[in-house]
Amino acid sequence: MDMALPGTLQRWLTGPRVASLPVPTEMPPPKLSFEFFPPKNEALETALWAAIRRLEPLGPRFVSVTYGAGGTTRTRTHETVARLARETSLTPAAHLTCVGATKEEVDEVARDYLAAGVRHIVALRGDPPAGASQYTPHPGGYAQAEDLVRGLSRIGDFDISVGAYPEGHPAAASAEADLDFLKRKIDAGATRAITQYFFDTDVYLRFIDRCAAAGITVPIVPGILPVSNFAQVKKFSAMCGASVPAWMGKLFEGLEEDVDTRRMVAAVVAAEQVRLLQANGVDEFHFYTLNRADLTYAIAHLLGARPQKAG
Repeated sequence: MDMALPGTLQRWLTGPRVASLPVPTEMPPPKLSFEFFPPKNEALETALWAAIRRLEPLGPRFVSVTYGAGGTTRTRTHETVARLARETSLTPAAHLTCVGATKEEVDEVARDYLAAGVRHIVALRGDPPAGASQYTPHPGGYAQAEDLVRGLSRIGDFDISVGAYPEGHPAAASAEADLDFLKRKIDAGATRAITQYFFDTDVYLRFIDRCAAAGITVPIVPGILPVSNFAQVKKFSAMCGASVPAWMGKLFEGLEEDVDTRRMVAAVVAAEQVRLLQANGVDEFHFYTLNRADLTYAIAHLLGARPQKAG
């Protein structure tokens, strides 16, 4: 007889009981939005539009298109956003930054978006251009995101999203200073904030507690990054200040050459993260798709999202 069994059974019987997460049918599907990046060549353009068409039936609240460091993808971003407005049923949101342009140039881009029927802008300070170690405001430009938000509010009736950093922006002097920057962006006219990705739910929940204490009342939408390439995400996270928990490394251990299993793990991890946030009352999520539709679609399906019926 295995004498370890009674001890094991005793531990199972006397250990703390953890209530299960609500099953998807017990709560409505969350509100979703998706982020894409503009293509660099014809092959990537084909892949992007395949991803867009794959996710379009899920009826996201909006889809955003990123802007390269230093404004390097300005033209491609505008072309992608304009085509989204023209050829799809989606609500496009264009990223716009302060970097490398005068106020007049940024304002002109914003007016072009208005003319193209685009009313949603994701207003960001932006990353330094390639080769620059730190951000330097353009002499004739908007210095910070709050200035950009204020400028956009003067140009038109935009729905403006801004960035939020649950673990602090890498360039912030302190967590308090970073939260003050967020508050100023909201006060300047932003209607929501979208967070940098994070992996531990407590990071986000503690952050929104701090936001509420600071008097921020707009939605702080969690940014969700499905991780299919752990090594790549760990490297990028070290640069942008997002922590990668040890438990995630254990989940992807030994899967370096196993792409299919990595995707399955990624779907489960992201869906579990969202469901835990849903159990805490959060009902809006922004997915960083990396232009990979199948993984995002699978996660959305696990969360109860289904294609919207036409008409």
